[in-house]
Amino acid sequence: MRSDDQGNCKKEDLLLYAVTDRSWLNGQTLYAQVEKALKGGVTCVQLREKNLDEAAFLEEAKEIHDLCAQYGVPFVINDNVEIAVQTNADGVHVGQSDMKVGDVRKKLGLDKIIGASAQTVEQALEAKEHGADYLGVGAVFPTGSKVDAVEVSHETVKAICEAVDIPVIAIGGITADNVKELAGTGICGIAVISAIFAQKDIKEAARHLKSRTEEMLN
Repeated sequence: MRSDDQGNCKKEDLLLYAVTDRSWLNGQTLYAQVEKALKGGVTCVQLREKNLDEAAFLEEAKEIHDLCAQYGVPFVINDNVEIAVQTNADGVHVGQSDMKVGDVRKKLGLDKIIGASAQTVEQALEAKEHGADYLGVGAVFPTGSKVDAVEVSHETVKAICEAVDIPVIAIGGITADNVKELAGTGICGIAVISAIFAQKDIKEAARHLKSRTEEMLN
């Protein structure tokens, strides 16, 4: 997406990173929910779909990519590199059990954002070595959004931030109430699911969480 001296991904774009989940649609469309989150100030959107068929996923990805472009916000696909290529998404995020970062880079090219999940310093260094632009580290708090989430101590988060020179965001169980506990770890932002999309007022939840995150970082 970018070719400046910060690589493909600016730290400020990772301040409030929203990961979608259709568990809380309650009659709304995911598009409408993402638009509310964007109006509330999210700085990056990751489309995460584990159960949609490819045709529906592709159609949805095209629509939400266009929406994010209207707001000037990077749009990243979780795991599905083919969908990312077909929609010209800004990037892909891969977990430890997904396609390897180096293989993703070969498919996407040098100008796309690649994010990788990491739970240890070793995983972080390997992802960085193979071309990751940023790391998602967690779960930093207990979370119900991912049943297989491994908890990562705040000391480990800090160690990862000190070990790599690419941006690191924390993920897992983060809320407006506990985000302040991440102060001093070295992260540049947070990734959340339910703290935005499970809330009654998505726009206000995003606005409040962004404000609390900025306070924590300062």
